[in-house]
Amino acid sequence: MHLTCLRRARDLMDRDFALPLDVPTMARHALMSPAHFSRSFREAYGETPYGYLMTRRIERSMALLRGGATVTDACMAVGATSLGSFSSRFHELVGQTPSQYRAAQHAAVVAMPTCVAHAQTRPQPRGLKAQRHPQQSTIREAVAVTAA
Repeated sequence: MHLTCLRRARDLMDRDFALPLDVPTMARHALMSPAHFSRSFREAYGETPYGYLMTRRIERSMALLRGGATVTDACMAVGATSLGSFSSRFHELVGQTPSQYRAAQHAAVVAMPTCVAHAQTRPQPRGLKAQRHPQQSTIREAVAVTAA
């Protein structure tokens, strides 16, 4: 039941990433208190709820920037309210500024099937990439479920 409730909130973030979501709203969808939800989410998925939400927003903004959107338009379209914090988080996750990413060539990504491009371009926190084995799932839930 616990993971089911967390998935409900994660699905909300995946679906409604552009809406102004906060931890109390996400916790209500998970049927938990905000503090318990934050701790449980981090334990299950390896990052905070806000970190997960921002990763989804950055992921979507990458697709918009590849399509020619301006940095400001991409920022506003994904629900970020501050261009500065959006750009900082983008740089942290992607390794380049949104402007640099927009200016780069993305011919290989455009040629990929959408599902492959989605998986290959998914931003991850720097520490996560360095710590995991290339074949290992980054979703800790998968490991927890198979161990149980």
